[in-house]
Amino acid sequence: MAPERNENEGENADNGVLATTDGTETTGIGIVEGATAQVEVTLPTAFNEEDDFDDDVVRGEDVTLVQLEQLPAERDEVRGEAPATTAVPVASVSAASAEPAPKASVSAAASAAAAKTAPAPKTAAAAQASSSVASASATAPAASAASRAELDHHERVRPRTSEITLQSRRLGDFEVDRESSDLLTADRLLDPAHVVRTEPEGAWRHLVYTLSGRRINLGDSKRARARKQLEDRIAAPLSGGARFVPVLSRKGGVGKTTVTTLLGMALADAREDRIIAVDANPDRGTLAERVGRTSGKTVRDLVRARGDVHGFNDISQIVARDHTRLDVLASDADPHVSEAFSDADYRDVAEVAAHFYSVVLTDTGTGIVHSVMEATLEHADELVIVAGLSIDEARLASETLTWLESNGYAERVRSAVVVLNTSRPGAALVRADELDAHFRSRVRSVVRLPYDPHIASGSAISFRDLQPETRDAARELAAIVVEGLRASSVAA
Repeated sequence: MAPERNENEGENADNGVLATTDGTETTGIGIVEGATAQVEVTLPTAFNEEDDFDDDVVRGEDVTLVQLEQLPAERDEVRGEAPATTAVPVASVSAASAEPAPKASVSAAASAAAAKTAPAPKTAAAAQASSSVASASATAPAASAASRAELDHHERVRPRTSEITLQSRRLGDFEVDRESSDLLTADRLLDPAHVVRTEPEGAWRHLVYTLSGRRINLGDSKRARARKQLEDRIAAPLSGGARFVPVLSRKGGVGKTTVTTLLGMALADAREDRIIAVDANPDRGTLAERVGRTSGKTVRDLVRARGDVHGFNDISQIVARDHTRLDVLASDADPHVSEAFSDADYRDVAEVAAHFYSVVLTDTGTGIVHSVMEATLEHADELVIVAGLSIDEARLASETLTWLESNGYAERVRSAVVVLNTSRPGAALVRADELDAHFRSRVRSVVRLPYDPHIASGSAISFRDLQPETRDAARELAAIVVEGLRASSVAA
């Protein structure tokens, strides 16, 4: 006979508790005392297996129906989610006996099978559950169609990963046999036989070139090639800020101003950056007179106007420039005024010059303990010492090196350059080779500057009018200075 409901049916209707379990077949369920068993059974349903539900939930008093939609495989891959599984309608029925016994949770299929064996009519709760299931079956196609339409809309709007991934590749990454434009170099394309070469330097080489109708080019002479190599050494790039190179000597009249002028002209003639020579002689220097061009302004004018110098045009109105593009900043002509040029003034001049020039040469005075000399040595990146070809001039130059070593500039002395200046014609009274050996034991390099009547006249120096040996010596000095500045920048 059909199991009877618990008297308190209204309170326990939602829990599905039976008053007795006599009419329930539990032989195949295998309930173990003191445990809960889950049994999977096939529940006859009127649902179409091809219908898709989009999370539709139908709740009844005794039956809970959950249908999950199984999404297509390609949509699960686009969303990056795991493929959904198909769920079956589940109804939970709790059974309890009158006697104290453990409760068992069975599926709705077991409840349906028990209902078939028992001829008991459906209760109100069971009828309500049946109507809920029928209602869910009726509304399933409409819900599935709406869910599909909404999902298709999201798939059309959602950008795919392959569509928004942008990559930048060179042409060679796609086609190995195709070349890029950077491989079209002059060395590869130009035929050496048809390349137009520059006119050769050298008397008879240029003569052959001219008589052959410019068809026979023997190239430059050995002397011309050496000069061009020397100019390449001078034009080597300098990294970093401005470099300061003072020209020193404790002996007056040995040629500090001449060496400063020749060094500046050789640098300016071969380099593309700006070179300036500053006359910092407190006793009225003659540097501006050696270039033959004056602006009428001095270092004193630059000190006064340093706050108004905002560009190179402002400073170009104060300095003088010669044909090699060397800029010269003259000292004060009045010796009483020039004495006022102090170390603070030099620092102001050096600060302004460092903004517009790559190399700053300083023509110093004979007073090595003067305050200007102190500021000059503080800024020095490399030293040039000038010595004459006489005993007293050579001794004073050597003593200058000793003073520098004793006052904290020993490293600068080891990297310094000594110039042996020949200021008198004829054979020197001292042996130049012995002076060369002496100074090479103390400094990095020694350069000999030959006698030149163009310089000895005391007039303005024209670099192109110098004797070839003098120009070569000036270029050699400039190359050695540049190499020292490059070495110091690497060490720093």
